[in-house]
This record gives sequence, C-alpha cells and structure tokens, in this order.
Amino acid sequence: MTSATSSSPDLLLPSLKDVHVLVVGDVMLDRYWHGDTRRISQEAPVPVVNVAHEEVRPGGAANVALNIASLGARCTLIGRVGDDEAGRDLADTLHAAGVVTDFVVADDWPTVVKLRVLSQGQQLLRTDFEQPHTADIGDALLDRFEAHLSSAGAVVLQDYDKGVLADPEVLIARCRAAGVDVVVDPKFKPLSRYAGSTLVKPNVVEMQAAVGSWSSSEELVEKTRALCVANDVGAYVVTQGGAGVSVVTADEDHFVPARQVEVFDVTGAGDTTAAVLAVARSLGWPPLRAAQLANIASSIVVTKSGTATVSGPELAMVVSQQSRGDRGVMDRDQLLHAVAYARAQGERVVFTNGCFDILHAGHVSYLEEARALGERLIVAVNDDQSVTRLKGLGRPINELERRQRVLSGLESVDWVVAFTEDTPEPLLEALHPDVLVKGGDYAPSEVVGAEIVTAYGGEVRVLSLVEDCSTTKILEKAGPLQGQGAE
Repeated sequence: MTSATSSSPDLLLPSLKDVHVLVVGDVMLDRYWHGDTRRISQEAPVPVVNVAHEEVRPGGAANVALNIASLGARCTLIGRVGDDEAGRDLADTLHAAGVVTDFVVADDWPTVVKLRVLSQGQQLLRTDFEQPHTADIGDALLDRFEAHLSSAGAVVLQDYDKGVLADPEVLIARCRAAGVDVVVDPKFKPLSRYAGSTLVKPNVVEMQAAVGSWSSSEELVEKTRALCVANDVGAYVVTQGGAGVSVVTADEDHFVPARQVEVFDVTGAGDTTAAVLAVARSLGWPPLRAAQLANIASSIVVTKSGTATVSGPELAMVVSQQSRGDRGVMDRDQLLHAVAYARAQGERVVFTNGCFDILHAGHVSYLEEARALGERLIVAVNDDQSVTRLKGLGRPINELERRQRVLSGLESVDWVVAFTEDTPEPLLEALHPDVLVKGGDYAPSEVVGAEIVTAYGGEVRVLSLVEDCSTTKILEKAGPLQGQGAE
C-alpha cells in the first residue's frame, strides 16, 4: 500500500459559499450535564455530581450537518425527530448554526437522546434514550430527499442503524440518476446495501463485520478492492483510528498516516470525516485528496471534548501550517511517508548529508544548488556521537537539535533527518532518492553511497563549495580548539 502524507498545499479549501451538501440519516441530540463531584453517595458506591449547567449538541447525522456548516458550506439535513422538546432543541441548535432542516416529525416516537454526565473533564456516565421506530417513513423521507437533491453537490447517507436509512439502495439509485456523488458512513448493514455509492467510509470494526479479519495491510487492500468491484463503489475509505486511513479503489490504494495529536475524545470523529469527504467530493476532489483533508480534520476534532466540529478557518490554519509538505525535522518513518507522497506526485527527490556543525555561506550556496536539481531536498545530519567519531573530541560545536533546527529554516531545505551511523547508506537503501549530492573535490564514484544509488538507476552529482568558507576555517579564526578535525 502506497503511503501518502496528509499535508499538501492543494488541500486548502476554496470558498464554499456555493457548495450545498444534503445529509440524510439518523439524527440525535447529545445532552451534557456538567458539575462538580465532591462526595460518594451513601446509597451506593457512586459519585454524586452536583449539576451546574447543561449543554446540548447535535449528534449523529446532525453532527455531520453541523460540521459541514462549520466549514462554510450550505447544508440541508433530513431525518426523523419526535414531536418533543428534544426534537425542538435539536432543530433550534441546527438553525442557529445555519443548517436547513427538513425533518419528518413523528407523533408517537421520541427523539433519540444521549445523555452524558461529566465532572472535572471526565465522563462518568452515558445514558441513551431511544425506542424502535413504530411507523414507516419511507415515502415522507423520499419526498423530502427528491425536493432537495437537484441543488446538492453531494449527498451524505449517515447510517446509525436506527431506521431512517431502511432502504439506502433507493436513495443511492436516485443520486446516480441525478449525477450526484453519494458518500456513505455505514454501520452494520451488509456493505452490498450501499452498492453504487461514490465513496463508502467504514471504520475497522464495520469493515471486519463485512469482510472478516485481515493479517496485513495487503490483505485489507485485497478484500477492499474486491468490494469495490463487487459493489460498484468508487472508493472505500477505511478509517483506522490512531493509525490512519486506507483509501482503496478498483485500481489503486493509498495509506494516509494519522496526524499525531494528543487525543482527548474520539466522539464524533467519524462524523467530521464524513462531512469533509462530502464537501471535498462536492468540489470534485479525488478520493485520496478528500481523505487527506478529512484525516487532518478528524485529528483536530479528537483534541476536543464530546461531539465537536471543525471550522473552516481552523482547518485552513492547520493545513497552512503543514502546507510545506510536512517540511522540517522528521524521523525516518515520517520521512518515508513524505518521500512516498512526493514520488506519487511526480516530484524529484534530492539527498545530501553531512555534519553541518556551523552553518556558513558555503553550506547555504551548496544546498541551494542541490535543491535546484529537484522538487524536494533531504538533508541527512550526523548525530552528535557520529560527529565526534568522525571529527574528534570537541565536536560537534552545536548539538544535533540546534543543527537540525537551523537547517530546517532554510528555504532550500524540505526535510531534515538525523542518522546515527557513520555513513548515510542505510537511509539511501530505505529512501532511494533520485539524486545523491555531495560537495567537494570528489569523483562521483567516490561519494559514499554512490554504488547504492546508481544500482537502482539514480544519479550522483558532485557540486562545488565556496572557496575559503568552511567550519574549520571559521573555528581557526575564532581561536585554536584542541582535538579538531578538518571538515
């Protein structure tokens, strides 16, 4: 499976004021009771929460709609609510956020409510209030769906197996006839029920229920690709929690690693993913690009409490921070992902290495010249112990973290990675850069690692260094230091 990073400048969303997404599915109201806990009940060994305030948030398909509106797109939501206070609270909250609701209101059925009791930031209890549906709303739902379909750029079917999407096949057929993309967030119906969809987003548990377990990423891809063909689905986006997202079509597959954040609450992360996928599809984005943006959005929402949303400016800020293609200091695994993505975009990757103990004008000129040979430049830096082995006691002058930080600040440098070995050969074996570059009076065949690069068809280049400009000369001018080696 090809790895793809989720931080490309083409992930910035344009204005969404003309984007309209139609969401259909099971809606619910999430209530939160917040209060202090100061004692244990005398009636049972449970904490007593002194409820200080109550909060309501849209849940289920309603949270998907809220996320879409928060991103700046227009959203219409179709679902079923009861003729009760919870249903009215849900509608009012959504209207205040700019979501248009077209609910089927049931007289003899209560709105689904999930109540969570929290104290000091911790969830102590969750209580669900829900009853089976007592009446078929298929015709009423379809009437509402057809009324809004023609103006939609994409449709989300948000299925929580609570009865609203009893016949998803009918809605998918109408979408296909109208030429509208349909994104499905399934539960535990057979995935064949969503045949013909543009994109289906199961999580690991839902995928295992559909195809059984797998022992490797390759087996997951094989099983998912078979589903694409059998169910005529454009792509499956399999969310894998903290690991990342697998994007599989009939012809290709990619893995988008998760963005590393401190997770506070995973509630609603799948809703955010579905919302972003639908917005991206409305813009005509391909599955991989849509999944990359959704991956970033979900990484933001899991840092928040409860069912939460991601705003357009908030998402744009994080994408902008990463829009240099994850430029900067990386470990080896992160760099492997970044290089794989760059190569998938057809970018030429250049590699150089050194101690870079005191960065000087010669280094800067040399790195600019190296960067001009491709679209991406990797600078591999000897760690402190290897510098000492190579240069002698007293070196390095600057510790690894400082050397990496200075290098990563150069416009010419994309990625900086440390290596502990005396040579960069293990890195070259793993990364297979298109060009290996060194500066100095070498023949290309004398460059360390040249035989590795030429063996797989890469290029080796030797660039000139600025005369009378070296770390050694700088140190000589600063005063003699014992144990210095030449650079």
